[in-house]
Amino acid sequence: IQEDFEIVDKKQIPNTTELKNEEKEKTEEARWSAPILSLAKKASENLALSYGNALKSASLVGFISKPVSNDSTAKTSARYHAMEERANLMNMMKLSIKILIQAALSLGRTLDSDFPPLQQFFVVLEHCLKHGLKVKKTFIGQNKSFFGPLELVEKLCPEASDIATSVKNLPELKTAVGRGRAWLYLALMQKKLADYLKVLLDHKHLLSEFYEPDALMMEEEGAVIVGLLVGLNVIDANLCLKGEDLDSQVGVIDFSLYLKETQDSDGKQDGGITAVLDQKHYVEELNRHLSCTVADLQNKIDCLEKTNSKLQEELAAATDRIGSLQEEQQQLKQQNELIRERSEKSVEVTKEDTKVELDTYKQSRQGLDEMYSDVWKQLKEEKKIRLELEKELELQIGMKTEMEIAMKLLEKDTHEKQDTLVALRQQLEEVKAINLQMFHKSQNAECSLQQKTEAISSFEGKTNEMMSSMKQMEERLQHAEKARQAAEERCNKMKQELAGRLDTCRQQMSQLDSKCSTLEKELKSEKEQRQTLQRELHQEKDATTLLKTELQQMEGLKKELRKLQDEKQQLEKVCEEQEQALQEMGLHLSQSKLKMEDIKEVNKALKGHTWLKDDEATHCKQCEKEFSISRRKHHCRNCGDIFCNTCSSNELALPSYPKPVRVCDTCHTLLLQRCSSNSS
Repeated sequence: IQEDFEIVDKKQIPNTTELKNEEKEKTEEARWSAPILSLAKKASENLALSYGNALKSASLVGFISKPVSNDSTAKTSARYHAMEERANLMNMMKLSIKILIQAALSLGRTLDSDFPPLQQFFVVLEHCLKHGLKVKKTFIGQNKSFFGPLELVEKLCPEASDIATSVKNLPELKTAVGRGRAWLYLALMQKKLADYLKVLLDHKHLLSEFYEPDALMMEEEGAVIVGLLVGLNVIDANLCLKGEDLDSQVGVIDFSLYLKETQDSDGKQDGGITAVLDQKHYVEELNRHLSCTVADLQNKIDCLEKTNSKLQEELAAATDRIGSLQEEQQQLKQQNELIRERSEKSVEVTKEDTKVELDTYKQSRQGLDEMYSDVWKQLKEEKKIRLELEKELELQIGMKTEMEIAMKLLEKDTHEKQDTLVALRQQLEEVKAINLQMFHKSQNAECSLQQKTEAISSFEGKTNEMMSSMKQMEERLQHAEKARQAAEERCNKMKQELAGRLDTCRQQMSQLDSKCSTLEKELKSEKEQRQTLQRELHQEKDATTLLKTELQQMEGLKKELRKLQDEKQQLEKVCEEQEQALQEMGLHLSQSKLKMEDIKEVNKALKGHTWLKDDEATHCKQCEKEFSISRRKHHCRNCGDIFCNTCSSNELALPSYPKPVRVCDTCHTLLLQRCSSNSS
């Protein structure tokens, strides 16, 4: 039996004239409803007898009998009361099923959860399932729900496992009552509610755990109700569980649905014919709309197929281009890796060479530093000796004026020695500078060697000058001995001391000569090193030529990369310009919106003001202070409200007043903003 209409051709639906004139065609068109009408007639015949009894006994549901003194009479009354409750519930179930079937057949469509007879059916069924339930005690409290026996269906009938899992997965359900109601909804939609309850009644030994022995589900009335539920398989129900609050629904039976008068069969048939005609027109209009929508969808599909084909071609071209670019990138990466490896090897070789050169330079520098430290120590000793001599001479100046000339000569000699020592220091610094230039600039090695030779020749000349100066000193001393015979005894000691010091100076000169010879040897070794460095430089030049060729190849590859980067930058610039344009448009829009809001606020503030009376205002509108004899009232000439003197101390010229008039602080700021915006 199909209740949803599926029309292939319009010719299969008869016209209205044929329905009115020919009875044969009426029977053919009503074939789909014949079995439903037959089932409805049978149900109405079976339930007509119990209709009056149900109405009378409906008010007795939930009736509680008074306690009786004797135990036997209490038991019999309790049994009688339980039988009455079972009969009443069974009669109410018959009525709800009958009215639900009649309403579904009259409508001829699927039923929603908002349909009142369907809601009352579930309420009555819930009362039937709750009848005689045992109370289970838990840690939380007493629990009395009909979802416990319904869970047994999953074990007894594996087909009901889908319903149980779907009910458990619903997050909105938090109580056992809500889960039981959802289970009944899903079983009715599957048209297997009677089958599942029949399975439960077949296993009454399991139901005895949940129900009392006098319960409806344990007696014959339960089997009768299951037989009545078979008639509900005719109905198609479409119930939505999402969005409904099944936990907090109150199950109250509405008896107004069962007190309606029955209509005649002729009126039902006429209503059925009109309903069929209305459905026919409705289906024709639906077919027209569907044909139009199908044509539009076909056109859209064709357009989408064309665009998809174009996009696929573009994608194929793009993928090819991307693959070629990836291959080029891989090649460039390989070449870069090879060049890096070669450059790293060459850098390592140069680093090793520089390390060796640095070691040799450090060794030579250590030797020079030792020489410089020795000379510096000698200078310090000579300075100490000079200081001692000056002290002795100062003591002898007061006693012997004639010895001043000799002492002056000695001082001159010491100054000359100091000058020679300074010259030696300068020469040592020049030698250090030459060594540094040899390390950093190998090409200027020859010039530095010439400078060193000149320095050595000058050093030899200075040593000769020192010898000549020493000879002159000896001659002068001889003249002084001849002239100063009176002071020979006292001067002998000084002469001996001077002779010893001269010997030390000669020894120092001999040491300097030996050092010069060592320096010459070092210069020869440096020349040899320079020759080896020149050979290494020639080898490095050859390596640099090879590297230059490789760099030229790299430059060509870099140019290609730069071209690609330029294209990318151009595209990025275009995107940035577009983004900037959009940002500027957004800024302009936001500024214009802000200006409009300011103008609206100014207009609202400047329009619709009324002049308040003195009696209406008792407090200042701005500071909300109460007016008194000391705090007087003042009107704002712009808005008309009343303020105190402190809140309305400003004055401005208004269009209605040529002279400046009293204005409140808010109006003062608004008028100033307006003037500034107009001037800008």
